[in-house]
Amino acid sequence: MAALAQDIRAAFSLQKLDHVWTDTHYVGLQFPDPAHPNTLHWVDEAGRPGEQLPLEDPDVYCPYSATGNATGKLVYAHYGRPEDLQHLRTRGVELAGRLLLVRLGMISFAQKVASAQDFGAGGVLIYPDPADFPQDPHKPGLSSNRAVYGHVHLGTGDPYTPGFPSFNQTQFPPVQSSGLPSIPAQPISADIASLLLRKLEGPVAPQEWQGWLPDSFYRLGPGPGLHLGVNNHRASTPISNIFGCIEGRSEPDHYVVIGAQRDAWGPGAAKSAVGTAILLELVRTFSSMVSNGFQPRRSLLFISWDGGDFGSVGSTEWLEGYLSLLHLKAVVYVSLDNAVLGDDKFHAKTSPLLVSLIENILKQVDSPNQSGQTLYEQVAVNNHNWDAEVIQPLPMDSSAYSFTAFAGVPAIEFSFVEDGQVYPFLHTKDDTYENLHRVLRGRLPAVAQAVAQLAGQLLIRLSHDHLLPLDFGRYGDVVLRHIGNLNEFSGDLKARGLTLQWVYSARGDYIRAAEKLRKEIYSSEESDERLTRMYNVRIMRVEFYFLSQYVSPADSPFRHIFLGRGDHTLGALLDHVRLLRTSSSGALGAASSAVGSGLGFQESRFRRQLALLTWTLQGAANALSGDVWNIDNNF
Repeated sequence: MAALAQDIRAAFSLQKLDHVWTDTHYVGLQFPDPAHPNTLHWVDEAGRPGEQLPLEDPDVYCPYSATGNATGKLVYAHYGRPEDLQHLRTRGVELAGRLLLVRLGMISFAQKVASAQDFGAGGVLIYPDPADFPQDPHKPGLSSNRAVYGHVHLGTGDPYTPGFPSFNQTQFPPVQSSGLPSIPAQPISADIASLLLRKLEGPVAPQEWQGWLPDSFYRLGPGPGLHLGVNNHRASTPISNIFGCIEGRSEPDHYVVIGAQRDAWGPGAAKSAVGTAILLELVRTFSSMVSNGFQPRRSLLFISWDGGDFGSVGSTEWLEGYLSLLHLKAVVYVSLDNAVLGDDKFHAKTSPLLVSLIENILKQVDSPNQSGQTLYEQVAVNNHNWDAEVIQPLPMDSSAYSFTAFAGVPAIEFSFVEDGQVYPFLHTKDDTYENLHRVLRGRLPAVAQAVAQLAGQLLIRLSHDHLLPLDFGRYGDVVLRHIGNLNEFSGDLKARGLTLQWVYSARGDYIRAAEKLRKEIYSSEESDERLTRMYNVRIMRVEFYFLSQYVSPADSPFRHIFLGRGDHTLGALLDHVRLLRTSSSGALGAASSAVGSGLGFQESRFRRQLALLTWTLQGAANALSGDVWNIDNNF
């Protein structure tokens, strides 16, 4: 890693960049202990450890797992989602103190472990089921003795300094991230999972829970006793983010940021090498353009991140270190991570502000699959509603997530993926150039070039357009969609003397402010630099307006009311309102905090949630209006 960091910095320094520098953070990372590897044993009826089950690769582990021992009977829990665990509970399968066997996929490792902990489980074993990695005889597949790596911190950044940057010499309060699990977790191979499943008793799992492990009867359990020992150790580790900058001509203090993860557990061809290669090529291309007279209006910031495989540690620490500066200066973040995982389908995980710009750029980039077609024509061919096919929300395991949910900067990460199947080698020692090349049947260069062209066109528009091409009106539609979900409970709320009228009023004010700003811009002189800059400042801060100002970043780092986590989010409010119709034992959804869980609907909590949400939305409307004398709300 140190040699690679030097190579990247040297490559940046060779180009025509205005500034090149490195930021070093000292972060708490967790590693396996070679002297005391993690273990899995059968346990007899008396509770004594018996035969040891071989964990084929001692290097494969779950960073940030709780350390220590867990002993309990085994239960098969499908993907380990809250609804899976709720199903087990309704079937009468006891989860408290059990070891859960869960399949890879659908949600992150961290979400699986957090859900298991919420339901009282004692530990988690995570395995790749062949059903989730369809075997194509013409492509390489994941070996049945391979386990898959994944961190289990339900958050991003250094979990031992939540909300604070991990610079050396900083005095931290002795806190840990609330997203660190208190139960141990360990990845296992399909072969070991098969051995465990054969021993399970109890009811047969539902048809949709059945997997493809040979000679395995998918029963729910409980099964025989197991003992899991996790001995990972924490180490303070220096990580280095590398930066290169081309200064803008008119708005040099506004940054268009593009980044790629440099580190990987294992070879990391798809995980980090493709993105790093594209980043270097974009640096070379824009440097060449500047030499030929190109002058971006805004500054371009190219970044090679470290610590990505531990939960976007490098990017989050940078955001924590410069948050007071970046929310005023960062325009957009473009992530190159996971860019090429196949060649069939194109997905963009993004903020709503960027959807219209993506649509325009897809019409300018040739499809790597269909000769003579643009990417837009490829994605819209069978679906007039192209964005339903392409646009997805930002997931927490993307470096782009922290930019939006923590720092309030609109962000995007795009990927080419295989249709109907997952790239099987991500986070394994088989994520090699050769395997990626074979999965794509030799089409890796063509797909990577399409990604680079997409990213390049995005950077040109974002750094060069006179007026920032961000669609600030889109959030009106987002609010409307979420209010639609709340509407079905308006009768239940009315029966208690409660109303959602505040939210409707705030949304109306936001839509009016957006329309007013659009008309102002349309009727203004483009040559008026002072006016253009004022409009750009208002537009670029729209995402920031959706960070709740009423919660602490140290306690609730992901303050975004649509994308974040915690009681201040729209998702948490919706989960809470659903309790009006379900028993208090109902599982809360992923966005919800544990506050109030299991207590049923609480009017005082509802009023607080509604107030936090409404005033954040109203604040966004007021900020979009511009100056205080221009605010015209009907609140």
